[in-house]
Amino acid sequence: MKLPEQAQLLRIFVGEGDKHEGKPLYEVIVKLAREKGLAGAKVLRGLMGFGAHSRMHSAKILRISEDLPIVIEIVDKGERIGELLPELDAMIKEGLVTLENVRVIAYRHNENRES
Repeated sequence: MKLPEQAQLLRIFVGEGDKHEGKPLYEVIVKLAREKGLAGAKVLRGLMGFGAHSRMHSAKILRISEDLPIVIEIVDKGERIGELLPELDAMIKEGLVTLENVRVIAYRHNENRES
């Protein structure tokens, strides 16, 4: 797949404990993005953060099982991201979703690398 130089970056901020139909929300979102053939997605686990409720989430040694912040990043053409938004809106009960224009410098994969 070749991405145009101008694309969009969708960032979804949720909690590690957030679920959709009993499954981790971040997993459901990444699998949906892959099924829809989007260019790429990544899940980042935060060490500390807070959201709309101002409840602090932290990865302190004694609180390692807490609900840590999760950021899902998805990059693709604007129209492809736009097609995903209604489905995400139905899934995300709490969190923040942002969208920004990005300039794609390179998007490559090694043909010889096994998946």
